[in-house]
Amino acid sequence: MDEIRSHFPSLSCIEGVRPPVFFDNPGGTQVVREAVDAVDDYYLRHNANHGGVFATSVRSDAILHEAHAAMCDFLGAASPDEIVFGPNMTSLVFNVSRAIGRTLRAGDEIVVTRLDHDANIAPWLALQDCGIRIRWADIHPEDCSLDMESLERAITDRTRLVALGLASNAVGTVSDVKSAVKLARAAGAIVHVDAVHYAPHGPIDVQDLGCDLLSCSVYKFFGPHVGAMYGRYDLLDDLPAYKVRPAGDRPPHKFETGTQNHEGIAGTLGALRYLEGLGRAVDARAASRRERLRAAMSAIRTHEQGLSRALIEKLSGIDGLRIWGITDLGQLDRRVPTVSFTMDGMSPREIAEYLAREGIYVWDGNYYALAVMERLGLQESGGMVRVGAVHYNKVDEVERLVEALGRMPKRSRSASSFTAG
Repeated sequence: MDEIRSHFPSLSCIEGVRPPVFFDNPGGTQVVREAVDAVDDYYLRHNANHGGVFATSVRSDAILHEAHAAMCDFLGAASPDEIVFGPNMTSLVFNVSRAIGRTLRAGDEIVVTRLDHDANIAPWLALQDCGIRIRWADIHPEDCSLDMESLERAITDRTRLVALGLASNAVGTVSDVKSAVKLARAAGAIVHVDAVHYAPHGPIDVQDLGCDLLSCSVYKFFGPHVGAMYGRYDLLDDLPAYKVRPAGDRPPHKFETGTQNHEGIAGTLGALRYLEGLGRAVDARAASRRERLRAAMSAIRTHEQGLSRALIEKLSGIDGLRIWGITDLGQLDRRVPTVSFTMDGMSPREIAEYLAREGIYVWDGNYYALAVMERLGLQESGGMVRVGAVHYNKVDEVERLVEALGRMPKRSRSASSFTAG
């Protein structure tokens, strides 16, 4: 753990007497040194626009190409040309939703779920202006898991696309995407998966999942503010992209609008190199970058189950605290270490403010998972408090959180908030 934490400069920064506890990771993790160094190196040695014949442009393009290849390995894609970079996941999904919308007709249907971040709902709702019908798959409120029977009922012979998340950014539930893909395939529909919240917590293999599109955000797994999307090559090639005429007509260039965030993409490569090094450390037999990345994320997934267990066990012992989501310790493989809760007598904003004064950083509100909060009846009362651990967090930080909550004075006051996704 000391070795891992040494790669994150901000974890050693001191604010007051004690270093802060970063449990705000679902809104954006701390950035690994390899990513910071890669951005710095890009600005100092490679800064140029795309397509030039001079040295800095040639070096810059080589970095961009390598970053596509590394992200291809991270997501298990078949080709680097299936990777599209953009400013963030939300912008990428809006872009591809408009392209898909041009291929649909009035009366066609798209299925979304009440478990998802709004970035995997709103871009599809926007197509209602074109006569597209939206159907909703429900959740099981008791454990905040996706209702697969509801999903199956929502899919019809008019379904053209199913949009769902791999893990909920609000409550940490991991959904059965492979089964959802099979249901969609039976109806002839394509599938878009929001993997933003799952990406820092476990391995992703788009070919194994069978999905057509999958999106994630690099700043959620230790890198800069960059979005990345996988798209099955023949689908991306067929879709009518919104682009300027001189831009390339083939994937991924047709979807990478304008000048990209080159320094951020260089930082993405740095973050993936950190994970590759971690994979090499945990599995010396891993021969390729793809194998090393998978080894790293598999090790992270196993390690983080201990953090999930500690959070659930210790938070469950606090009077008046309710955890929303899976709490069965025998089903930790169905969640990531994102644990959200409410407490009697305190609003989520009051709890977050108190913990901030204690040097413990958590989110409150709806985290842009509006549909979840509305379904659970929590939106009007300020949503939930979200504690999100990643692999650099420690069990003693969980204990520090619980001790702080135990000292917290309780009082009733209403509050509402709207905080980062």
